[in-house]
Amino acid sequence: MSIITVNGEIDKNSLGSTYIHEHLSVDLSAHKKDPDTNFDDVESLIDEIKNIKSKGIDSIVEVTNRGMGRNIEVMKRVSDETGINVIASTGFYKEPFLPSYVYEMEEKELSKLLIKDLTEGIDNTDIKAHVIGEIGTSKDTMTDMEHKIFRVAARAHLETGRVFSTHTTLGTYAIKQIEFMKKHNIDLSKVVIGHLDLNCDSDYHLRIADNGCYLAFDTIGKNNYEKDEKRVKYIKNLIDRGHLNQIVLSQDITRKSHLKINGGIGYDHLIDNFIPKLLEAGITQAQIDKMLKENPRELLDI
Repeated sequence: MSIITVNGEIDKNSLGSTYIHEHLSVDLSAHKKDPDTNFDDVESLIDEIKNIKSKGIDSIVEVTNRGMGRNIEVMKRVSDETGINVIASTGFYKEPFLPSYVYEMEEKELSKLLIKDLTEGIDNTDIKAHVIGEIGTSKDTMTDMEHKIFRVAARAHLETGRVFSTHTTLGTYAIKQIEFMKKHNIDLSKVVIGHLDLNCDSDYHLRIADNGCYLAFDTIGKNNYEKDEKRVKYIKNLIDRGHLNQIVLSQDITRKSHLKINGGIGYDHLIDNFIPKLLEAGITQAQIDKMLKENPRELLDI
């Protein structure tokens, strides 16, 4: 079995330690009206990715999709210059970040665009996406257009069997996302629910985990939302309740100000600062390897 990267297929055992939800180039500035959210500093980015590669990170799932400023050339360059595996994605994000054609085209035709990205190539290249994501809902709701993009993504998943990676705004609406998945016969063992560390509630996490999907603690280091100490507590709770094999980790770097050169936490915060906190809390290195290596491998393998 294999996983498709921007440089072709790799055996799942070559995946190694993996950040499950990242961005290497993303531009949400048109709607956010903030130049910081045009994340396009490729030279500084490459320096940071070289750094995490030297510290043991082997792969990145890049979840920038249509309408978010996806740049397949940057992904390829980063992979080529750093040696890290980059796994590309396709899909539509959430309102108000949807391309205008999403409002105009039929769902079947939109799904064909995603399937083409997955099976033929992205943006007139032969570089294929591997993941359907990040597919988003708004805070505490799913708008009519978000329902549409979820249905479009579901069609692509059912056609290809690829991983379905979601965005939850501040960790909300995950249960409703799962209800949608069940209604549309989506394989929950190939679903990862994003940003659940932005809604640290043990009962909520357990309800999600009981459905068999993966739970992404993927905004590690964004302490303005939740403190890392709290993330550690809720990861440990899930482990203690038997859900170690469903947890995946990442940082969701999206802004120029997140880079170290600009005073941010950098891509190595998870390695240098968060993993020591996990160890201090009594989580073992084997359990950390499960979250960083084995779980991503099982999720992404097709």
